[in-house]
Amino acid sequence: QVQLVESGGGLVQPGGSLRLSCAASGSIFMIYVMGWYRQAPGRQRELVATVTTGGNTNYADSVKGRFTISGDNAKNAVYLQMNSMNAEDTAVYYCNAVVRVRIGFPQTNYWGQGTQVTVSS
Repeated sequence: QVQLVESGGGLVQPGGSLRLSCAASGSIFMIYVMGWYRQAPGRQRELVATVTTGGNTNYADSVKGRFTISGDNAKNAVYLQMNSMNAEDTAVYYCNAVVRVRIGFPQTNYWGQGTQVTVSS
């Protein structure tokens, strides 16, 4: 019913920047939160940043001051601007959305397929 498609991943050098995009489509009554999570090899998936429809943001301590999350409610999209990147940012990044697909239906988490981000010289 709901699909999340990420784009913008790739290879970047240390100190460089990358911008991720995610667009939600399908049956959507309302999106409450959109965000980004990441999973590095051998580690659990962790929160990177979230933004609510009202514009409230939340960041992991490891990315504060370097990453910026923003949303476009009209497009059901979320973006992650990543600056001053380092090797610890290497991971698969997943888009997430908390969605109500229809009035009276429960809020449900949806996930994108993930996009690889690699920071290397």
